[in-house]
Amino acid sequence: MNDLIDKLIDLAFAEDIGDGDHTTLSCIPASAMGKSKLLIKEQGVLAGVEIAKEIFHRFDPEMKVEVFINDGAEVKPGDVAMLVKGKVQSLLQTERLMLNVMQRMSGIATMTRKYVKQLEGTKTRVLDTRKTTPGMRMLEKQAVKIGGGVNHRIGLFDMILLKDNHVDFAGGIDKAISRAKDYCKEKGKDLKIEIEVRNFEELSQVLALGGVDRIMLDNFTPENTREAVKMIAGKYETESSGGITFDTLRDYAECGVDFISVGALTHSVKGLDMSFKAC
Repeated sequence: MNDLIDKLIDLAFAEDIGDGDHTTLSCIPASAMGKSKLLIKEQGVLAGVEIAKEIFHRFDPEMKVEVFINDGAEVKPGDVAMLVKGKVQSLLQTERLMLNVMQRMSGIATMTRKYVKQLEGTKTRVLDTRKTTPGMRMLEKQAVKIGGGVNHRIGLFDMILLKDNHVDFAGGIDKAISRAKDYCKEKGKDLKIEIEVRNFEELSQVLALGGVDRIMLDNFTPENTREAVKMIAGKYETESSGGITFDTLRDYAECGVDFISVGALTHSVKGLDMSFKAC
């Protein structure tokens, strides 16, 4: 997936710089050298350091990056995460892309860490979803892992997830599961199969049919989740999804589910405040 990150960096520079950063080119000599520090302005979890290094070096291989705080560390206002030395023109032209990526990734890692801590003492792990910024999925899912969460599927290609629309269009749970299994056999694909159920009737059908790896309990109440987990009784992995907030997260975890998927980890996160200042 590194090629996707390289393409993202190239595209980001193309949309930002275009035919040239005329502000910088007009007032900063090409020979001018300098250094800038990444200053943390808000408490949270740092993420994106390794990507930042790639951004700097991809733009100008001669830039020197000295890292003081690594990905996954908890940071506070006043912390200096890194020092970057090189041509002033390069420092100015890479500043915004690096900050955009690191602020976004750090915001996601911070949010994820908050959810992970809320689950301490249970066996439940928090999952991300495909509700990501187009083009930035690999970075956002990496940030979830840095924060202590678990990646669900990366995309539509690395797992079969039979959701309500798939079941309805296929003509029922039995057809959806059987076709998924036949497809994997025909194509030689070793893919896990997960199916979403909306009620106990659908859950009973899945338990009778088998042939899946994980059952997603969609929009179940905590009470119904507890009963569903008893019915599944360790036969398959379990996942709770739909309408679960930070305030109700622990209630679902204490029902014994293996995973809780939370779209909010990536789709509605505030970036962590930081700046890149000359020093």
